[in-house]
Amino acid sequence: MQDSKLNVAVLGTGIMGAAMARNLLKAGHQVAVWNRDGAKTEPLAADGARRAANPAEAVDAADVVLTMLYDAEAVQQVMRSAAPGLRRGTAWVQSTTVGVQDAAALADLAAELGVELVEAPVSGTRAPAEAGQLLVLAAAPEPLRGRVAPVLDAIGARIIWTGEDPSKGSAARLKLVVNSWVIAASNAAGEVVALAQALDVDPQQFLDVVDGGPLDLPYLRMKMDLIVKDALEPASFAVDTARKDAHLIVDAAAEYGLKLDGAEASAARLDRVAEQGRSKQDMAAAYHASR
Repeated sequence: MQDSKLNVAVLGTGIMGAAMARNLLKAGHQVAVWNRDGAKTEPLAADGARRAANPAEAVDAADVVLTMLYDAEAVQQVMRSAAPGLRRGTAWVQSTTVGVQDAAALADLAAELGVELVEAPVSGTRAPAEAGQLLVLAAAPEPLRGRVAPVLDAIGARIIWTGEDPSKGSAARLKLVVNSWVIAASNAAGEVVALAQALDVDPQQFLDVVDGGPLDLPYLRMKMDLIVKDALEPASFAVDTARKDAHLIVDAAAEYGLKLDGAEASAARLDRVAEQGRSKQDMAAAYHASR
């Protein structure tokens, strides 16, 4: 494992990207940051990051470029904008959650730009991201893994290597499977609260029933607490991002001949609550789709 400090460019400083950038700074790396909404990079500058006016400026002199953006389309647009500042052979850690079919296209883009791709979506929300405790799901050739290890170690508590060829999308596939459970569990928490309230049952009584048993989950309690306390902002995992991921899951299932009724219902609930103007709230806001 390398001990050297790196120059890292973080493209996308939303909930997750900002937390990653801060942990890279804490680990002693030189960090440049860019975001479409430049105001989101101001707090990072106060922490020691270099603010860039555009992606090409951010990646200038970078050893590693980390992308944490909304979707695959945004990743392609931003990386093409970064192209004039990229050096050949730069490592590209791509952490945006993308679809199954996007992996090959991003690998082709990496080859076109002359950079070395590490597929590296992460599992976790705001709190683990801020604590540097994300789970990194990664695919890259063995020689490249050592080069990016200081970056992955700074943002995550654990790395699961899923393969050596990022064009195969093994990490992206695993991320969609993980998020299918995350979204289902969050929606289930909202439905439990909605049903309990409709039946004049204190949601706490439900938690007392499952307390300490196999159905008792910290995640369930966390999401129910956000709903009951109406503490849906700031989001740990926003409705708009969860909605995007839910549709990626449904699309992936359809591609392989599966009909996932629960996943389709989860996507529909997130669509409905987004239409209520709650896109930036925590995904637990899907509770409101019951009304």
